[in-house]
Amino acid sequence: MKTVYVIGTCDTKEQELQYVKALIAAAGVPVRLVDVSTRGEGRAADVAPGTVAAHHAGGRDAVLGGSDRGAAVSAMSEALVRYLQSRDDVSGVIGLGGSGNTALVTPAMRALPIGLPKIMVSTVASGNVAPYVGPSDIAMIYSVTDVAGINRISRLVLGNAAHAMAGMVRHAVPVADTALPAVGMTMFGVTTTAVDQVRAALARDHDCLVFHATGTGGQSMEKLVDSGLLAGVIDITTTEVADFLMGGVFPCTEDRFGAIARTRLPYVGSCGALDMVNFGAIETVPPQFRERNLYVHNAQVTLMRTTPEENRRVGEWIALRLNRCEGPVRFFIPEKGVSAIDAPGLPFYDPVADAALFAALKTHMVETAARRLVRLPHHVNDKEFAAALVAAYREIAD
Repeated sequence: MKTVYVIGTCDTKEQELQYVKALIAAAGVPVRLVDVSTRGEGRAADVAPGTVAAHHAGGRDAVLGGSDRGAAVSAMSEALVRYLQSRDDVSGVIGLGGSGNTALVTPAMRALPIGLPKIMVSTVASGNVAPYVGPSDIAMIYSVTDVAGINRISRLVLGNAAHAMAGMVRHAVPVADTALPAVGMTMFGVTTTAVDQVRAALARDHDCLVFHATGTGGQSMEKLVDSGLLAGVIDITTTEVADFLMGGVFPCTEDRFGAIARTRLPYVGSCGALDMVNFGAIETVPPQFRERNLYVHNAQVTLMRTTPEENRRVGEWIALRLNRCEGPVRFFIPEKGVSAIDAPGLPFYDPVADAALFAALKTHMVETAARRLVRLPHHVNDKEFAAALVAAYREIAD
């Protein structure tokens, strides 16, 4: 059995870290305590701060040699990433602390493979944890009380976290026994019909991984692309781009499509849900958008219809990034609508706005023998459109 790494700052949280380590060891799991303090160090850590700091690109002194605590913590975080990546005996990682320790430890967790157990017990785990978790599978546990001593609450919370880690390591889920190639797909509620049809058509000879296009969904898919864990992508739902450009709550990053360009994997994409920008509850819609065409998807999500000008921006942005992709690319335009509510008689039906999107794609995408733009007289959720996506993917992936 490999080793669980318990990580934190022993200069302030040694008692709590030792408690977690002891429980994991008592469960029969090898465990090592890593001290990432930047001011002083603990007495009983298995790995001292200097050992971790030495993995920084600038050496130990780049982490521990300055007077700026904030800079030292950031540098230690970078060093921890490199330290864990250098180890071949990691079976799991558990960290604990406040906002500082959470920001220090979670980047290293994010750099580890999907599926490797990761737990962060944190005082900020009940808030917005997206900046800490990112496109990873970190389990965040709210500490309830501060991580400051062992009391009647922290004893339970930290104990549960330690036992959860020990259980995950002792009862590891076997890797799927399949030789089927994995294909990533992006989906939103308004493109579910399309994705379900594509998935059904490919399920016999592909392992279909569907990602919810909520910003981190697209990032998670592209992380797997960069990690070599996907054989190709059918990116039906590129809606995260609209949120990125217009300030929605489910944005992609500037690097959207970057993994496709870097790996040259087979890529089939489309305009799914590019008719909308996502916001939270209706009262959270920014004032400048309150008079726009808004649709309450549910109590927590409000959709805003994109305008022709916004769609031109989206089309150009996507086209310019697809131009960087030198592998096989097929990008499909569904001329009769890009979402379940973009059809005659439905709230987001706007042929003029859709036409602006399609024209921008046509104008800015440079077609080659490998990179093609395909227009079809179908709605994104039509069975004919799904069949065309499947046929294109089989053509370029086989």
